[in-house]
Amino acid sequence: MKATPLSNCERRFLLRAIEERKRLDGRQCYDYRNVRVSFGADYGCCIVELGKTRVLAQVSCELVPPKPNRPTEGILFFNLELSPMAAPGFEPGRQSELLVKLNRLIERCLRNSKCIDTESLCVVAGEKVWQIRLDLHLLNHDGNIIDAASIAGIVALCHFRRPDVSVQGEEVTVYTPEERDPVPLSIHHMPICVSFAFFQQGTYLLVDPSEREERVMDGLLVIAMNKHREICTIQSSGGIMLVQDQVLRCSKITAVKVAEITELIQKALENDQKVRKEGGKFGFAESIPNQKITAFKMESAAVDTNNVEEQAEEIITKADPPSEVFANPILHTPGTAQIGEGIENSWGDLEESEREEAAEEEGESEAAAFECREMETEDTSTMRETKKDEPIVLSDSEEEEVIILEPQELPKKTRTQTNSKQENTSKKAFNKRRKKKRAAR
Repeated sequence: MKATPLSNCERRFLLRAIEERKRLDGRQCYDYRNVRVSFGADYGCCIVELGKTRVLAQVSCELVPPKPNRPTEGILFFNLELSPMAAPGFEPGRQSELLVKLNRLIERCLRNSKCIDTESLCVVAGEKVWQIRLDLHLLNHDGNIIDAASIAGIVALCHFRRPDVSVQGEEVTVYTPEERDPVPLSIHHMPICVSFAFFQQGTYLLVDPSEREERVMDGLLVIAMNKHREICTIQSSGGIMLVQDQVLRCSKITAVKVAEITELIQKALENDQKVRKEGGKFGFAESIPNQKITAFKMESAAVDTNNVEEQAEEIITKADPPSEVFANPILHTPGTAQIGEGIENSWGDLEESEREEAAEEEGESEAAAFECREMETEDTSTMRETKKDEPIVLSDSEEEEVIILEPQELPKKTRTQTNSKQENTSKKAFNKRRKKKRAAR
């Protein structure tokens, strides 16, 4: 199923609003949407909400043989899925160009930036290492997937705990969480992507574009940076030419946004760790009663119910009184009635001119019918005369007496021909009269 395209009116409205420095959700040009992080019951599971864009992240691990060219390093695997649940335009089981581009960008952001110490994932050099798998699922699409996916990925990696391992000779022992506390991953820094949308060949710039803004944008610039102002990756798409000053301005905005998001992530991780130690409700169990996982719920707003009756009486007194109309039922036929303020229905009644035309048509049709009857009587009389003069042929057999009468086809044909000619002439005359009356009107 293809996504619903934008109409020309919507496109012009969005572009004009952007020219006037306005956005549909009320944000300014450089404003970021609200970021909300909620953790699951297990380590390494989280949901990140960027406005109405939702991404679910899950980290898992297993012991596998290392790569031959890097025997002392662990393996990182990243996978992003765009399901039809997020948007009807996404098809299941098919890798679109957007999905391939997003997966490559996430790998460059998290793997090539060396944010995770892969050497700490080695258990036995050349034999066993930890393979860390990060699965990202888009739950709802409202624009800027890459930013939400990068935040969800780094949050899930920071929240994840792998089982503790001990090595005795050639024997490798993996401990359960009850036997030993799980070990967190060694993370050097937290790279976060920030997207910029350009309109009218770079004249206008928006931070964190929404889904509708992405449809009308000319180009996109994605910058991945950590809180130390180190650019991890940068990518431009859309075929626009950017000036050096524009890229520098975007990098400065990215540094501010990344610092704010990093602080928010650290606070969320600290709060989750604190709640887990205290033994209270944590993870999705806290969000289920508020229906924040399966549906978007508006925040409750206080309503003033004081002096409601007085306000209602004032509204009633100021309003116009209702009109007193007593409708009489109109009886069309016995057993039926119409109740209402309308009058009797006159639809279908003919006007005077139409009535005159109908009367003339009836008179002409009667005259034509009378002429046809006269012609039929004349034809029947001629037929009887011809039948009297014809001989009757009798068969020679004594058993049966057969009378053969030859059919008279000629008079019948002449009669039908005369009837059709008369009808045609009468119709032509009637049409001429009707045209003259319409021209006179």
